[in-house]
Amino acid sequence: MRRPRVRLRRPRGTVEVASACVVGVAVIVLAVRVVVHAAAVLLDAWPVVPALAVLAGAATAWHTARSIAAGQAAAERLAVLRVTLAELDAGDDRVFEEALRSLLIRDGWGARRVGGRGDQAADVMGEHARLGRLVVQAKHTTVGGKVGVRVMYEVKGTAGPAHRARHAVVVTNGTFTRDAMAWGERHGVHWVDRDRLRRWAENGVALHELLELPARASRLGRAA
Repeated sequence: MRRPRVRLRRPRGTVEVASACVVGVAVIVLAVRVVVHAAAVLLDAWPVVPALAVLAGAATAWHTARSIAAGQAAAERLAVLRVTLAELDAGDDRVFEEALRSLLIRDGWGARRVGGRGDQAADVMGEHARLGRLVVQAKHTTVGGKVGVRVMYEVKGTAGPAHRARHAVVVTNGTFTRDAMAWGERHGVHWVDRDRLRRWAENGVALHELLELPARASRLGRAA
């Protein structure tokens, strides 16, 4: 069925012309009122608008400067040491642990390899003046291999009591199960999977920045 066409026609007669004029005037008055109201609102808020613009510009400049600084720091770290995932995959457990130790040293940690029998779930130990002590459990596996939640239990159980560490990290060149990642997030055991390992070893992001490790409280803060 064809839809009927609507055709507009000009007003006819005095009454229709007058009605059209009244409607037109009303529309014009309404439009003027809207414009006046908008102008009044802008005039009332004019000190706020420039302030917001300044704040937005400052925030943009801060983020830009921070990104540039982070890029420069990463480039400096990579100039010291860069390890590819292919190199990590090709090595054995000991090579993997030594590489993690070297990466921590590159990032400003005093680190040593402690892996072996009786290591109590700590393959690498790190010390940082601002961040405290860190223990790393290294899990070298085949590409696509998954680390389960049991490893998280073990690291959580020994990091503080046995090693007096503030931070516990499990690093693998594979992946983690969902349960392992969820349990680690809930109980403060950090995890570094293949994607995060690439950012750390190949892209130059420091481990503590990657994991957003909190600094320990200053002595002044503890005294207060």
